[in-house]
Amino acid sequence: MVSSKKQNETSGNKTNNNNNAILTIRIDNNLDEILTSISEEKRLPKSTIIRDYLEMVRYFSIDHNSIKSLNENDLIILKKNYFFSLIDQFDELRQIDLGRELGQFINDISRIQGKIDDMEFKLDLCEKYGFFPKFIDKENYILFSNKFGPKRFVESFVWYLLTKGEEGDFDRSFIESELSKSTKLENRYKNIIQPVQRDASHYSFEFAKLPEKEKK
Repeated sequence: MVSSKKQNETSGNKTNNNNNAILTIRIDNNLDEILTSISEEKRLPKSTIIRDYLEMVRYFSIDHNSIKSLNENDLIILKKNYFFSLIDQFDELRQIDLGRELGQFINDISRIQGKIDDMEFKLDLCEKYGFFPKFIDKENYILFSNKFGPKRFVESFVWYLLTKGEEGDFDRSFIESELSKSTKLENRYKNIIQPVQRDASHYSFEFAKLPEKEKK
């Protein structure tokens, strides 16, 4: 429940018989008007809009005027197409490095939450941070949107996300200029990275699958 007042005031928590907490807060009229506007625009109940915002506490924290990840890293909000267009301008080696850094970022948060081996949790993080929608096909392949970024960046990210770096680093020789010169290297790339065609608009890899019991 939300009450509109000229002051911010938290009046406490209650728990109902369904084991759901009821939070009563007071917010100023301007914020209430913003929530009403969003509710009308999306044609959803205001309670649903508020609940969606509160759910984000699972993935972000607010520290004064900054947004932080769950492992206390400062974050910045950018337009998605702008961010990934920047990545697209880098050469393949830099893309590999960025993929590693981003994969390790998700793994670090997951480790802090005790969920380093929980791929569902890690995919939820990726979706909530705006990287790509979580998409698992009927055969348990994880599909990564082509809009997420260029191929080498995505391959490196997925490699570290799935292997956690326990199977070694992503091979920096797996770039187009090297692969085009060596059939042996190309075969090694295919054996290790195992790209598979599941959907024209997504990247997918043989090693990037959920065990049957893990799919929800």
